[in-house]
Amino acid sequence: MAEFTMELNEDQKQVRDWIHGFAADVIRPAAAEWDEREETPWPVIQEAAKVGIYSLDFYAQQFFDPTGLGVPMAMEELFWGDAGIALSIVGTGLAAIGVVANGTEEQIGTWIPQMYGTPDDVKVAAFCSSEPDAGSDVGSMRTRAVYDEAKDEWVLNGTKTWATNGGIANVHIVVAVVDPALGSKGHASFIVPPNTPGLSQGQKFQKHGIRASHTAEVVLEDVRIPGSCLLGGKEKLDERLARAREKAKAGGERVKNAAMATFEASRPAVGAMAVGTARAAYEVALDYARTRTQFGRPIIDNQGVAFQLADMRTQIDAARLLVWRASWMAVAGKPFEAAEGSMSKLYASEVAKKVTAQAIQILGGNGYTREYPVERMHRDAAIYTIFEGTSEIQRLVIARTISGMPIR
Repeated sequence: MAEFTMELNEDQKQVRDWIHGFAADVIRPAAAEWDEREETPWPVIQEAAKVGIYSLDFYAQQFFDPTGLGVPMAMEELFWGDAGIALSIVGTGLAAIGVVANGTEEQIGTWIPQMYGTPDDVKVAAFCSSEPDAGSDVGSMRTRAVYDEAKDEWVLNGTKTWATNGGIANVHIVVAVVDPALGSKGHASFIVPPNTPGLSQGQKFQKHGIRASHTAEVVLEDVRIPGSCLLGGKEKLDERLARAREKAKAGGERVKNAAMATFEASRPAVGAMAVGTARAAYEVALDYARTRTQFGRPIIDNQGVAFQLADMRTQIDAARLLVWRASWMAVAGKPFEAAEGSMSKLYASEVAKKVTAQAIQILGGNGYTREYPVERMHRDAAIYTIFEGTSEIQRLVIARTISGMPIR
């Protein structure tokens, strides 16, 4: 019988310790400065590139970890360092994964290097999907892509929002509608090369948290791109649209459920980010409670504080286990019969908000000041219950999955 273990192997431990060292030595010392500046931390990204963390090879190695734990382990350690800077480092990966998952070998070889640049001249990429009226409801997307057959060009028009690296990216990956009648199945992804006329940055958002990560609108006005910039190519798109039309006739809800199942698999990575932030806040609170004395003894001697820390640690470990389970299920090809991907993201996100708030409470007045990092961690944690599907959407997905109802 195969041995069951929940312990990381030696290779995984080495990678974890390497990432943790970078987070401790490079990310954390810079966190407060870049949060205050609300600017992209280019020097930190460059350092990450020099050591190999900011690269497609790094993410590919973690993605292909046969246990499924490579990505969540990396995300937890980076976001333990600082959520805003970590998101600046990993944000390009979302666009890169979009190209790797849907693009041709030629597209991958051409565009991925341009997304990352070099350690001496780092670049970033942006994945542009959300719109002002299409966040959770992706079926309401309005950005259109129309094919100009005479010139073999696609013409893009619309506005994207909440785009990490939007407007400052060297390469933008834009999701647009090519067949409105098919809803979300009528979408396609496009590569917008550097310096393409018609693409501009709209509003840059001044955010409550993750302020070192650039978030902005991307405006597309008659953006013309070569036909070769359609991810996967025109022939593949036409075949996919034809199948979608046939499946829609046979049973549209089944098609939507399959799409939702695919999206479900990406959510544990966000849960891992939340675990990293929660763990960071818990460790600060634990250290403070051990060293802060009141009435002649450390405050951890008081049950009111000790019990809070016990709950915090328990919830963090439970969140990590849900993330690891979902990550393992995804790589093992196990069906999410109870929306386990959404479970992991939902619980870890809620834990991050709760634990960071408790950390502030344990530190008291000190926790409310910017002299201690828990104030920043609490602001950062708020995003986890919002992006990649709000907590309300996660509960909806879980409820409909366990009830057998269709997911719209």
